[in-house]
Amino acid sequence: MTECPLYDVPADPPELEFDPFLRAALQSPPSRIRLPHGEGDCWLVTRYDDVRFVTSDPRFSRDIVGRPTPRMTRHLIPLDRAVSFVDPPEHARVRSVVAPVFGSAAVERLRPRVRALVAALVDEMLAAGPPADVVRYVVSPLPLAVVGELLGVPPEDRTRVRDWAWTLLTRASDDAAAARAQQVKAAARQYFRELAELRRSRPAGDLMTRMVEAVDAGRIDEEELLALATLIGLNGWHAVRNNVSNMVYLLLTRPELRERLRAEPESVPRAVEELLRWIPHKHGVGQPRIATEDVEVGGVLVRRGEVVQVSYVAAGRDPRRFPDPDAVDIDRQGPPHLAFGHGPHHCVAPLLARMEAEELLSALLRRLPGLRSAVPAEEVRWQGSVLIRGPVGLPVTW
Repeated sequence: MTECPLYDVPADPPELEFDPFLRAALQSPPSRIRLPHGEGDCWLVTRYDDVRFVTSDPRFSRDIVGRPTPRMTRHLIPLDRAVSFVDPPEHARVRSVVAPVFGSAAVERLRPRVRALVAALVDEMLAAGPPADVVRYVVSPLPLAVVGELLGVPPEDRTRVRDWAWTLLTRASDDAAAARAQQVKAAARQYFRELAELRRSRPAGDLMTRMVEAVDAGRIDEEELLALATLIGLNGWHAVRNNVSNMVYLLLTRPELRERLRAEPESVPRAVEELLRWIPHKHGVGQPRIATEDVEVGGVLVRRGEVVQVSYVAAGRDPRRFPDPDAVDIDRQGPPHLAFGHGPHHCVAPLLARMEAEELLSALLRRLPGLRSAVPAEEVRWQGSVLIRGPVGLPVTW
């Protein structure tokens, strides 16, 4: 190993194997690494306490637009004015426009609608008969419908949002792929601009109407609206699709877990939490931070201007906070996982993502008591080069 090793994740990782590079990094304090794209080196932070520190300390800035930072992809995924790249207090101003829609009370009001959507999707799969791809019939359409209804995207346009997410959230392998990603960002930006104009003239009870009203009231500007809509629309489908697909895969390949949840349906929310901790969903690391002054992290001095990357996935496997971290234990006690991030830049919709997972898993366990994989585990195909890992499909029978 060189003094500053390259962290280049494999294009096609084996199912849900924990990244060996991150496993090794957990054994040491923050270390210097190189990433496949961008410029320069960076610090990699993996330990649970260190990740929490970096992601909540205001001396680490997410204002990276225009800076030649090292990164996992050739392109920056969010639009330039995305809340991802804004530091507090401006970050809180932008986020406050959409946060109430994803709060506890709002998500619980939405639960009956999600339950009905899941029921209809399961009905469709049952009508098709076994074997059937549960990802195609249920797991993928659910978050696409939910985020589409929330944003006010018409059903006939939702496959466009899905396809944009595939392109943007896949690692660009060459300049042509990076150029396609930029074209997709422009197309998504224009689409949401047109949808905003439609909602300005024809308001509806959706999130786009709420954001348009915020623009007209001077709370955010139009570029911030477009960045928010793109972030929510694309991530709201892609992240849930892959995370829940991984959860279903574990139910299919771990019959003891499947049978326990079938016998104890009240345990499903706890299982979702444990699987969020355990599943190595992120393929690589996320958006970088830059130290605005000298800061000590885990006994290492990070100098002003240096770039820091954190791994939420690695933090979830830190044995200092999670005894026997490689075991799936739905009775686990301990600190909260960091699957949705930490600090001011934590995910805007973790409650919604949890609720979708709970409703989908509960419905499958309840309505398909004989649910099992229709192919051997080694025949399940996995997506390559995506930023959030997940199977291509899951053929099942019942």
